[in-house]
Order: sequence, then C-alpha cells, then structure tokens
Amino acid sequence: MNKPLPKQPPSRQQRRGIYLLPNIFTTGTLFGGFYAIIAATQGHFGMAAVGIFVAMMMDMMDGRVARLTHTESDFGVQYDSLADLVAFGLASSLVAYLYSLQTLTAYGEVIGKLGWLAAFFYAAAAALRLARFNITRAAPVEKKAFIGLPSPAAAGLLVGFVWAGSDFDIDGATLVIPVFLLTIAAGLLMVSNIRFQSFKELKFGERVPFTYILLMVALLVLVMLDPPRVLFAGFFLYAISGPLGAVYKRRRRKRSKHRP
Repeated sequence: MNKPLPKQPPSRQQRRGIYLLPNIFTTGTLFGGFYAIIAATQGHFGMAAVGIFVAMMMDMMDGRVARLTHTESDFGVQYDSLADLVAFGLASSLVAYLYSLQTLTAYGEVIGKLGWLAAFFYAAAAALRLARFNITRAAPVEKKAFIGLPSPAAAGLLVGFVWAGSDFDIDGATLVIPVFLLTIAAGLLMVSNIRFQSFKELKFGERVPFTYILLMVALLVLVMLDPPRVLFAGFFLYAISGPLGAVYKRRRRKRSKHRP
C-alpha cells in the first residue's frame, strides 16, 4: 500500500507574504485607472486624465522603490502588470471612447462600430505589450531600450490629447478623426518592434552634473505652466522618436553598404 507523500513545506516567499511598500504604489496605479473610468463616465475628462497621469507617477515609483528596498517579488511583477492593464489599457481606451470615439455613431451603425473597435484594439495592444514585456524583461535588449512603445507612454499620448482638447473646451465630436487615428497609432506602436529609449541606465543614486538639476527644474516649471499641452507634447515627441530613430538607422545602414 502506497504511503501518502509528505506535504511540502511552504516556500520562503509564501511564508513571508507580500511586500507592503512597493505594492502600495502599485495599488495607487490601479486606483488612478479606476478613478479615471469613474470620472470619464461622468463627463469629467480633465479629471480622468489627471487620474491616468497620477497612475503613471505611481507606476514609476513602485519599481524604483522595490529595487531600492530590495523588495522585488514575482507577486509584485504580476500585480504591477494587472494594474498597468487597467490604468493604461482599459481606462485610457475608455476615456478616449467616451470623450470622442462614441460620436462616430452619428455617421451610421457600421461606422459607429469603428469607435469601440478602435478602443478595443488599443486595450488589446496594451495587454499584448505588457505580456511581451513580462517574458522579455530580463533580456539585455529590454534593459537598454523598450521593444514597442511602453503602455504608460501610449496612455500619456492618447489621454494627453484628450486632456488638451477638453481643456480647450473642444467637443469630442470635432476631434473624432484625430482621436481615432491616434488610438490606432498608439496601439500599433505598442505591438511594434520599434525600439524606444528606456532611460533605465540613469542612476539616480550617483553624482550628476549640476546642469541636470537645472533641466529638471525647468521641465517641472514647463509642466506646471500648462500641464495638458506640455505633457501631450512630451509624450508625442517620445512616441515619434522611435520611428524616426528607426528610419535614421536604416538609412545609415544603407549608406554604409554603398560606401566603397
């Protein structure tokens, strides 16, 4: 008669539970996305955009806090991805849809479907981008450059445009074509193989030239002067930097081949 196998003791990670500090920031990311959904359904698109950008700040903090305090864990990685999907995928696509894309229904039933299909495409692209990042995050390439536009940057591009339009009191129906094209473009960039600068090589714990501090102060002043337009401009420049860089590298390779 076979004896039952002895129960395996719980792993060390299971006994310790989860790390509280970095997961508080991750919960802040989730809360920002949830708040954006609530605000957008009530027509407060400016506040919805603020919720997304607050979620972005929380997302920037949780990873750095985990690395600085040596509290990284598999649980934190998975929780962070789920929170990012809510904030930068579902919430951001819903903000764009409720602000502008839903007005496509005025042009007929078939064209009206393009609105929510574009929003779904963006959300699905964000999910695919996050899944690919999770399985390649340890790769050397992913440490130097992001493969595809990061989902927070895509959200900053899309929601930043919505925030700027809302701040100008522009009706979403007027901007439906730009929002539609921007939604599709952001989704395509997320699942593309275009490389974007990751800035992971910047080490905040080391000494830097004094001019770096001045640049950070100047950037902060610009954002405070006009947050919607400055933030959108910043994320727009970052989004086009990838394709422009890819075109430049391709042309440089072609020139090097034709040289004797």
